[in-house]
Amino acid sequence: MTVLPDLLQPGLKIVFCGTAPGTVSARRGAYYAGPGNAFWPTLFEVGLTPRRIAPDEYPIITQFGLGLTDLAKHVYGADSVLAATDFGRDELRAKILHHRPRILAFTSKRAGQEFLRRSVSYGLQEEKIGSTMLFVLPSPSGLARRHWAVQPWLDLAAL
Repeated sequence: MTVLPDLLQPGLKIVFCGTAPGTVSARRGAYYAGPGNAFWPTLFEVGLTPRRIAPDEYPIITQFGLGLTDLAKHVYGADSVLAATDFGRDELRAKILHHRPRILAFTSKRAGQEFLRRSVSYGLQEEKIGSTMLFVLPSPSGLARRHWAVQPWLDLAAL
């Protein structure tokens, strides 16, 4: 059983992929719901949504050409508690090949690194999944605040 359902459909501009839902998100049943999480305010700030969306409203995100998933679909918690075996790389690849979004944006270096199996920098990656571009963003989690920068999010929105 998945912790949070995927929000995927053909024709999306960007699918955001987290590492795994945080504890608060899992309890609330909503993506990026933790206190201090900058995901929803940042989507509005960089112009990807016309207004600030509350975490509990997450199903409407597809109206704006955006989708949501996680690399680890069956567990939740901070990155520090996740094991390499928790990540569904092949499942994510299959979903992206099926739905073909323009961009798959990992919302943390850990998610990008686990998927690509290498060290990554923020920004556009050389690899693609079919025609889907891959992009790595700083984590919006309040736990990762010391690594936060809005510029990569602005760069993504400009694509």
